[in-house]
Order: sequence, then structure tokens, then C-alpha cells
Amino acid sequence: MPTYDYICESCGCEFERFQSITSNPLRTCPKCKKRKLKRLIGAGAGVIFKGSGFYQTDYRSESYKKAQESEKKAADKDTGKKEAETKTAETKSKDSKPTPKKHTQPKR
Repeated sequence: MPTYDYICESCGCEFERFQSITSNPLRTCPKCKKRKLKRLIGAGAGVIFKGSGFYQTDYRSESYKKAQESEKKAADKDTGKKEAETKTAETKSKDSKPTPKKHTQPKR
């Protein structure tokens, strides 16, 4: 809900009122009780996002998003290469099985 500024054209009284956007503007001055109240157009306040559901990354520029995507693709390629190397190493180790040692009984 926004805060609206009001001024009375009769007595010059100025004040702010916290109102819903859908509520009608005030018309009667609280000081002199005349119907000369006028709502002022102000700069307003900046929008402040609080609470869960609003993330800094939601409003990133397109160039930032593209840079992030290219970094992610590069990281995925590196990960893919490492996985391929690991699989190759595992395959080689499975193919080259160690020869079992023969156990001989000691002579008596």
C-alpha cells in the first residue's frame, strides 16, 4: 500500500496518508474540515522486495545471463571430459586383471 501526500488548498495543511491503491482520495481536511483537500503527485518510494521468493538473480541483465550460460557450458564440457577419462581408466583397470599367485605348500 502506498503513502499519499495531501495538501489543503484552504489552510495549507500538509500530511501523508497510508492508503490502499483502490481507496478513494481524501476530500475533507482534518484540520479545517473544508472540502479543499488535494492529493499531490509525488516521486513515491522505490519498490522494496522483501521475503522469500525474490532473488537477486531474477533481474540480471541479458549480457550477464549469457556470460553465465557460456561459463556453465564450459564447465559441463570439462566435467564431461573428466568423466570420460575416469571411465576409460576404469575400463583399462578391468581389462588388465592381476594374475593370481600360486600358493605352494612349504616343504617339510
